[in-house]
Amino acid sequence: MKDDRISAGSHGETVTWDERGKPVVPARPIIPFIEGDGIGPDIWAATRTVMDAAVEKSYGGEKGIAWLEIFAGEKAQQAYGADKALPEETLEAISEYGIAIKGPLTTPVGGGFRSLNVALRQILDLYACVRPVKYVPGVPAPVRHPEWVDVVIFRENMEDVYAGLEWPAGSDEARALLELVNEKAQASGLGTVSTESAIGIKPMSKHNSVRLIRMAIEYAVEHGRDSVTLMHKGNIMKYTEGAFRDWGYELAADAFSDAVVSEQDVVDRFEGRPPEDRVVIKDRIADAMFQQLLLRPQEYDVIATPNLNGDYLSDAAAAQVGGLGLAPGANIGDRRALFEATHGTAPKYAGMDKVNPGSLILSGVEMLRFMGWTEAADLILAGLTRTISRGLVTYDLARQMENATELKCSEFAQAIRENL
Repeated sequence: MKDDRISAGSHGETVTWDERGKPVVPARPIIPFIEGDGIGPDIWAATRTVMDAAVEKSYGGEKGIAWLEIFAGEKAQQAYGADKALPEETLEAISEYGIAIKGPLTTPVGGGFRSLNVALRQILDLYACVRPVKYVPGVPAPVRHPEWVDVVIFRENMEDVYAGLEWPAGSDEARALLELVNEKAQASGLGTVSTESAIGIKPMSKHNSVRLIRMAIEYAVEHGRDSVTLMHKGNIMKYTEGAFRDWGYELAADAFSDAVVSEQDVVDRFEGRPPEDRVVIKDRIADAMFQQLLLRPQEYDVIATPNLNGDYLSDAAAAQVGGLGLAPGANIGDRRALFEATHGTAPKYAGMDKVNPGSLILSGVEMLRFMGWTEAADLILAGLTRTISRGLVTYDLARQMENATELKCSEFAQAIRENL
């Protein structure tokens, strides 16, 4: 990078990619990071402490991360100007170095983006939001068997209502579109809509749906998962979410016939017992999926879903295992990946060294796994679990646990480091 404000990390090497699009990670990769707004600096400092310690302990100095700070949100405005909440240099750095991690961001009032987080995903074509949800022993949870939850949700990131194609009620644009919609509806024998309505458009393409579902199936095959479930509302939205389901089954049959089997084939051809070497492809209606994940979570391994469904489901699943404070997340595209905390900026706690850094720490774990550094990833997870099991937790968990010791954010990170 030529930008003087992005100067660290020059002592490392750039991640490359093999012919399958998998990262080839050098011994000292340059990894950009965005601290984030609000509580971002606190949880990032904790996360970096834990990650550096785990990498050092796992590899004895033979591997290490060359951290490169880049800017978005409030810190970017301070460095680049009030109208630069998401500078080009940040986008270029993520594209160049391929793997990055970020804290939570607040979209500035009056900024050019509806959401900085959505803008990062769409501009960089990070088409898959990947949310692993698994219980960490010792964490207070609202369900009787949180340990039954072990699911990875693949949420399509580019389309659906998040495309931002909407207009307010009574606007000239909304009226013009609704007049066209009513003309087409009447010609098809359908009902019309008041031209004084607000309007939003829900685009869903085969291209974006298929590449998301492909990533989910590949993940299930590579990680020995039992099933991939296509979650949709295709019984009502037949040409959008219904098509998502149909495209998924078509892809499975055309590209993964040796590795997958449909749920119907399990019944018809295998007497209800799926072959051990096959991933089962099935689908569930969105509202039923919420109930299923509560009542029978052990029957679901990987879930692929359109954007809005995935937004709801991933947060609901995280609640089953204790909440967003320990929920990792990643946005992944072709030859680039951005790992992130899944919660907000909590500005009232900014600078108080108080909040739980677990979401960002576990996102760091997922980043290390993505890099192939599984030893360091496993070490962090074991250290986090050991720390929580001993009742050493931040305030959000301490208030739900008996005989817990409440720690500051930095103290929690130090406890994890000691428990590695």
